[in-house]
Amino acid sequence: MPELPEVETTCRGIAPFTEGQSVQAVHVRQPQLRWPVPASLGELLPGQRVQRVYRRAKYILIALDQGDLLVHLGMSGSLRVLPVGTPALKHDHVDLEFSNGYLIRLTDPRRFGAVLWQPLNTQHPLLSTLGPEPLSDAFDAAYLLSRCQGRKQPIKQRIMDNHVVVGVGNIYASEALFAAGIDPRRPAGRISANRLARLVVEIKRVLDNAITRGGTTLRDFVGGDGKPGYFQQELFVYGRKGEPCKQCGSVLKEVRLGQRSSVFCPECQR
Repeated sequence: MPELPEVETTCRGIAPFTEGQSVQAVHVRQPQLRWPVPASLGELLPGQRVQRVYRRAKYILIALDQGDLLVHLGMSGSLRVLPVGTPALKHDHVDLEFSNGYLIRLTDPRRFGAVLWQPLNTQHPLLSTLGPEPLSDAFDAAYLLSRCQGRKQPIKQRIMDNHVVVGVGNIYASEALFAAGIDPRRPAGRISANRLARLVVEIKRVLDNAITRGGTTLRDFVGGDGKPGYFQQELFVYGRKGEPCKQCGSVLKEVRLGQRSSVFCPECQR
């Protein structure tokens, strides 16, 4: 699944081709995604100009004159920039054509993604209960401590809760916890303030590092400019069950937390 760095990479990839451009046409080939694509988009969007492209959690927001188009990549989706007239393939579900001769195309084999509309001066329900962005000043040591105190929930599940902080998915939660030396199974309320402060630093560092390198290239992800990410080669624990720890040489172990696989080092993480 594309995570925050991959979504941020996609935003940065499509922004130069869309910002300041007017929508010329909308083509919806498959409206039945995770939620139905609004039937009104074909009439509503043409003529509107893109003000900016930005990200909230794992949602790509294309800000237009009358509101925001929300795009979620789901489990396997990607947005690509292509010349207008590029033939569509089987899993190419939605195109937005722009005045500069380019289009952005949502490709989504599993159809768990979404294309939704948020009118101007409103907030879509999917965005209304989200926690702070992990790279913002609002996500700091004092905030995380306040959201962990008294909690028995494992720390990995806590930092993956979008009501606590958005966009810290499985890959980057695993990597940040390793870097901070924290066992993913440890109850959130039993971690000291100093260790939580270190975790905040590592979450920010790991995410920023992944964004800089263009996201993680996994099975289904390609960036908005068609270029893959290069963070995967730097993973310390994610997907490395049974391999030696790069830090101490111990065999990495795997547990399941909240139906998610979690790989960690039993020596480096306490």
